[in-house]
Amino acid sequence: MPASPLDSALYRDLFGDAELARLFTDTAEVRAMLLVEGALAKAQGALGVIPADSAAFLHRASLEVQIDPAALAAETGANAVPVPALVAAFRKALEAPDHAQWLHWGATSQDIIDTALMLRLRQVIAIYEARLAALIATLAQLAETHADLPMAARTYAQIATPTSFGAVVASWGMPLLRHAQRLQNLKADLLLVSLSGASGTNAAMGPLAPEVRAELARALNLGDPGANWHSARDTVAAFASWITGTAQSLGKIGEDLILLTQSGIEEVRLGSGGGSSTMPQKVNPVAPSVLVALARQMVGLGANMAGAALHRQQRDATAWLVEWLTLPQMCLGLGRALLTAQGLADTIAPDAARMRAALTGGLGLIHAEALTFALAETMPRPAAQAAVKALTQEARATGTPLATLAARDFPGTDWAARLAPEAQMGEAPAEASAFAATTTRT
Repeated sequence: MPASPLDSALYRDLFGDAELARLFTDTAEVRAMLLVEGALAKAQGALGVIPADSAAFLHRASLEVQIDPAALAAETGANAVPVPALVAAFRKALEAPDHAQWLHWGATSQDIIDTALMLRLRQVIAIYEARLAALIATLAQLAETHADLPMAARTYAQIATPTSFGAVVASWGMPLLRHAQRLQNLKADLLLVSLSGASGTNAAMGPLAPEVRAELARALNLGDPGANWHSARDTVAAFASWITGTAQSLGKIGEDLILLTQSGIEEVRLGSGGGSSTMPQKVNPVAPSVLVALARQMVGLGANMAGAALHRQQRDATAWLVEWLTLPQMCLGLGRALLTAQGLADTIAPDAARMRAALTGGLGLIHAEALTFALAETMPRPAAQAAVKALTQEARATGTPLATLAARDFPGTDWAARLAPEAQMGEAPAEASAFAATTTRT
């Protein structure tokens, strides 16, 4: 297995995300850093920090120059950052020393790398937003369609009381609505330029530094932090935490589908499944398993990012390098999880007959709570609870359905109608419809 299955040719259709992966290539990173260098020069030229003709030359060249990332490897390995090698290669390619001397004026490597990262994360977030919106819309339609389809709810892996399949789907979708809103709130704090110089003071750029930073932010359509954030990684950590939380919510869908499709239950059918090398009857819940595996992976990587928020002093190479090792994997992992969840939402179908069998089987003991509250209308609740507990024990001992025993001991009520699953779903149908309506409004 390759070191990273996320960009493996063999495992790309299981874990990969080609659309996001293109943003985390060496070429994409170099191109983003060149864009930042060019925009910085243009901003400085507009404010008179560097000569205007040099600024124009550098900005134009940053859009045209081609630099081989592999040529930067040796120096990057020695310096732990690619910017010194990039700047040297850019200057050499310019063949204009009078202009080249103004390149990277007053900035530090972290300014260029962090700002280039934000340019790419902006695209990542746009992809997330589109995929989340599509997934929520699909789940909303599924929830509305099956709002009134009764099924057995399970707690502690045991049948509990009736719910509806639409409500189960809504329970998958509501957290995603909240994650989508959190992402909107997070963007403004995250997508910022970095321009603070060697130690975060911008001393080399002089009194115009705040104006240069603001102009750079406008040029790149990023926010102006108004301060140094070299060692303040709370926003990056918050983004990683958001990825973890969103992946966990998608993993919940996977966990439920693994259980709902398992042999003996089979209340949901997947549109497709995985085969076995030796058992031709198998239709394995591969996609749900991928969601769960990715969620667990995001939890582990999220812990790394939480630790990486602890930066020492004005810059901490150790913590920063942990971000580099971790955040791209998280971005790609969540991307694949969203694609996988969409594929499931598009194709899963409930098996109403299997759901009905779970509701009507088991001697009708699923209706014990409903029977208790029905009896509590005419007797103290403790007495009702004791009576129903005795009836459930008798039902198990004799194999007699609970409703039959209730009719014997408490005649005068149509217990078949009173204990029908459709009469016991409570707010479940309304919750399914409310989720669908919420997505329509948003």
